[in-house]
Amino acid sequence: MSMTLEEFENTFDRTKKNYKAFLVLKDQQWHCRECKYQHTGITQIAGGSGIQGLERGTRSRPGMIIESDNHLCVICEKTTRHDRWQGAFKSAVQSGSMPKSFVNQVMRIFGSRDIVENTERPHNQLTIDHKLPRLRWDTESNRKLIDYSNMDEEFIKKHFQLLKKSNGSVSHNLLKSRTCEDCFRTGRRGKPFGIDFFYEGGPKWGPTDKKDASGCVGCGWYDFAQWREKLNEAIKK
Repeated sequence: MSMTLEEFENTFDRTKKNYKAFLVLKDQQWHCRECKYQHTGITQIAGGSGIQGLERGTRSRPGMIIESDNHLCVICEKTTRHDRWQGAFKSAVQSGSMPKSFVNQVMRIFGSRDIVENTERPHNQLTIDHKLPRLRWDTESNRKLIDYSNMDEEFIKKHFQLLKKSNGSVSHNLLKSRTCEDCFRTGRRGKPFGIDFFYEGGPKWGPTDKKDASGCVGCGWYDFAQWREKLNEAIKK
């Protein structure tokens, strides 16, 4: 997309946290997630107020093309997740905010149950997660997966799950996001909590097309309930 840096910067509300995150990435250098964003007030820098939100864009602002990788940080003196803006833009992916009626419907269907730890939690401790990571969305999946007013129970069960938000520790949603980023970049599929099990496929991403959703099937982060069920079946055998 054709837009100058000045034009892009002028699309931000400069009182918002995402503008502070943009200022970090503006120089197109690698920046550590652990120490370079502390002043922004963003609790999950990989999420919608930070990296993911900048990548996604808005109706008035294109998305930033950002690459992520692990690097040794000279400040932290440890290997951490780093991000770098490539200096280019892409068409925005509209997230479509979830209406309260949809949120209540999802909670009713899943019983407010954190699918990873398999326990019920208050609504404010849960995140409604699209099973298919946004990195893998194409135009058609983007249209379907944010059309919240037209989703029935069968569709919701197929495409969503509930993950725990951060309560002082790293959230499951953030763990999934980082794993999916690594899978998209390297082709190595995720292993929840180091458990080397896939109920379909193997440790390598299969399809040639990175937006082919079938490549996610079999990964625990994609559908944790199905993965746990298949893992238990394998253990019994």
